[in-house]
Amino acid sequence: MSAVIEKNASAARLHGSSDALALARAAQSKRPAVVFCARATEAQRLKDEIAWFTPQLAVLLLPDWETLPYDGFSPHHDLVSERLATLYRIMREDFDVAIVPAATALTRLAPPSFLAAHSFFLKAGEALDLDALRSQLTLAGYSHVTQVVAPGEYCVRGGLVDLFPMGSALPYRLDLFDSEIESIRSFDADTQRTLYKVAEIRLLPAREFPMDEAGRNQFRRSYRDAFEGDPSKSRIYKDVSNGVAPAGIEYYLPLFFENTATIFDYLPKGATVSMHGEVHVALTEFWRDAQGRHQLLAGDRARPLLPPAEIFLSVEDFFVRAKAFARADIENDAPSAHALPELAVERRAADPLHRLKAFLAATPARVMLLAESPGRRETLLQYLAEYGLKPEPCAGFEEFRRSVSRLALGVAPLLAGFFLDAEGLCFVTESELYAGTARSRAARDRKAVSSVEGMLRDLSELRSGDPVVHVQHGIGRYRGLVDLDLGEGAAEFLQLEYAEGNKLYVPVAQLHSIGRYSGGPPEQAPLHKLGGDQWDKAKRKAARAVRDTAAELLNLYARRATREGHAFKLNQHDYEAFAEGFGFEETPDQAAAIASAIESMKSGKPMDRLICGDVGFGKTEVALRAAFVAVDDNMQVAVLAPTTLLAEQHFNTFSDRFADWPIRLAELSRFKSGKETAAALQGLAAGEVDIAIGTHKLLQKDVKFKRLGLVIVDEEHRFGVRQKEALKALRAEVDVLTLTATPIPRTLAMSLEGLRDLSVIATAPERRLAIRTFVTPYSQGIIREAALRELKRGGQIFFLHNDVATIEVMREKLEKLLPEARVAVAHGQMRERDLERVMREFLQQRHNLLLCSRPGSTSPPPTPSSSSAPTSSGWRSCTSCAGASGARTIRPTRISSPPARTRSPPRRRSGWKRSR
Repeated sequence: MSAVIEKNASAARLHGSSDALALARAAQSKRPAVVFCARATEAQRLKDEIAWFTPQLAVLLLPDWETLPYDGFSPHHDLVSERLATLYRIMREDFDVAIVPAATALTRLAPPSFLAAHSFFLKAGEALDLDALRSQLTLAGYSHVTQVVAPGEYCVRGGLVDLFPMGSALPYRLDLFDSEIESIRSFDADTQRTLYKVAEIRLLPAREFPMDEAGRNQFRRSYRDAFEGDPSKSRIYKDVSNGVAPAGIEYYLPLFFENTATIFDYLPKGATVSMHGEVHVALTEFWRDAQGRHQLLAGDRARPLLPPAEIFLSVEDFFVRAKAFARADIENDAPSAHALPELAVERRAADPLHRLKAFLAATPARVMLLAESPGRRETLLQYLAEYGLKPEPCAGFEEFRRSVSRLALGVAPLLAGFFLDAEGLCFVTESELYAGTARSRAARDRKAVSSVEGMLRDLSELRSGDPVVHVQHGIGRYRGLVDLDLGEGAAEFLQLEYAEGNKLYVPVAQLHSIGRYSGGPPEQAPLHKLGGDQWDKAKRKAARAVRDTAAELLNLYARRATREGHAFKLNQHDYEAFAEGFGFEETPDQAAAIASAIESMKSGKPMDRLICGDVGFGKTEVALRAAFVAVDDNMQVAVLAPTTLLAEQHFNTFSDRFADWPIRLAELSRFKSGKETAAALQGLAAGEVDIAIGTHKLLQKDVKFKRLGLVIVDEEHRFGVRQKEALKALRAEVDVLTLTATPIPRTLAMSLEGLRDLSVIATAPERRLAIRTFVTPYSQGIIREAALRELKRGGQIFFLHNDVATIEVMREKLEKLLPEARVAVAHGQMRERDLERVMREFLQQRHNLLLCSRPGSTSPPPTPSSSSAPTSSGWRSCTSCAGASGARTIRPTRISSPPARTRSPPRRRSGWKRSR
């Protein structure tokens, strides 16, 4: 049966993105079409590409929960919102193509009657009972908040009702006139400003299961039937009975209904089903994983589990249900296509486009080059013109088909190109032209632009009670938004509370005059008195401190300003070739920092720039680009690192990136012998070494550079006073680039005051996910599950244990609990050489579990560390480990497990209280 369905999965005639074209053409004649994909990534790709080939088709994607089977936490509310909206449209046959990942299709769903019964509309001009609306929203699972920022929230403020419906891209604001909806407007969740009017809005339930009285009663009956024992002792049973949806409740969804549904119950009877990829293999693997996790977790009596068959369809049932629908054979109906030859740009060749030119001369087909975005299209157009190619602009697929252009250039989300035999058309994407660069379509679709000013001016980040600083009146507390009518109509104001209960109302339009308080703990922020002189005194004191700092730095920066520095020349061809070696797409902030650093180097004035960004946000790439510009202009570069291990890590990174270039690097640290150090010093003095990387050794008097042009300092705050004095002297002579994740107050103040240039990298790299932190009772099962999940994907683990006296005992426990792991121990009482050896081996992935006293006793972790399970540690250690874990594309997890039945010292216990 499955073999018959999957005979189209081989797709011998399909290459590149031609499968999306085949599905698009099939959907035009056989609507509606449903495509089951083996992989979720392929499902997203098909959705984007089908929409480009046939923009008139309504294409839907049913997202997954993105949790493991029987996980103890719930999916993100944005995913639930998108799932409900997609299911609603499928149920109403409001689509042309629906794409469903295979594993998602196995999950049992709420019956369509639930979605129909709990969805309702609100229209402008109709009567509205506000109390009834509150009850209806609460029963539908919406949360009442003070400010609406996420799907599933609502807020009532007098005659205004803010709603963020599930499945909606924007929230809406209902303006009531007595008991009538006078107008409905969408608004921006960040600025809270209205955008445009709409006639009506649709509200879907906030969850995929009912939490009203009938739903809770059904859950309690089903729970007692499914599980033995006293249900009143179950936390899940008690939470649901009290109207609270606990984390992970989605895996008890069948208990809320007498009968569940599947995706096939939502599909129209006339739908045509297609299989894409090895669906049977994907379903089998998912079913095996679900059974394995059930066996692993089924022993927890506090959280009993339903059998997999009650939550998921079996593989056999899936194909039996699919048999009831018509089939579309993609392979037989698809036009014949074949793969493209090698077309990659060779940056170092005399003509980098010689392969593309040879292909254009030899092929009889018409060729369309596809850029990833309009900006990339313009860049590509200039690059092609530089080497004699002038493609004609083309808006889309159909326009190119109707045209007679031999060579066209457009924008498309295609992942890979292909040659369409019958029609004589060829599509070449940037994946073929720039084969060594990994790019992501999701980054092109990102509409939010990072702004450093937004950190201080984003109203959605303020909560009632937060201390704020008004530029004229000083420190007060934010008490929320209020509506006031000052004779020109109602307007929104921020209410600030000052000493003695005085209040200040600030128009939302003057939000720029308010900043976040950062002078200490928020709860200890002093409130200034309106009309008093306390704030003026504080400003005068700060001004005096600035003058003192300015006097100290006057001589240094006067010399920098009057001295004519080296104006670096940028060879665009060589620079693009070097940038090609960066295997990721720059974030907007990272690209801006790179551009600012290069412009400063080209200006002719000595650069002193601070690059501030979190761990893993791409500061090192900024340093690499700046170093290349300096070396390419025949100047030397010095890279300073605070620790020997970090210096070695930088040396390895620089060596990899400059491997194909005639550039000589040297490392100065304790890891090098005296002979190697002497040779490196001699090479620096003679100008034979282009880049020197080391610790404070580089600042010693015997280190002489022949033509030093750029100094890169990593984590300046970790150098001593003497080293900083030497760095001061360097700043008067050469360009300085400082990298840091945590700038010291003085360095940050100088940057904010304009004495040093500042670039902030605030945008996380694509697919960098937030760290999930769990504080749980000590459980070997939890530790083993978290560790196995990380080891299975080839990652590494930090295990924090803050008692050096018993760390070897913990090592023995871990080796018994996790025989699959390669355990190493590191702590601050080890000999320095032994500690360096362990960390070097961990860096080289000879060990995949590091049992350590605290991350700060070692170097910054250079490896994929995305799961840490400390038994008892302070908050600083936990956050250090979190910083190491955060720079990953797989969601990192941090598990804090206080030891059971043990008594911690008072200091540690208070630390755990803060951690919680």
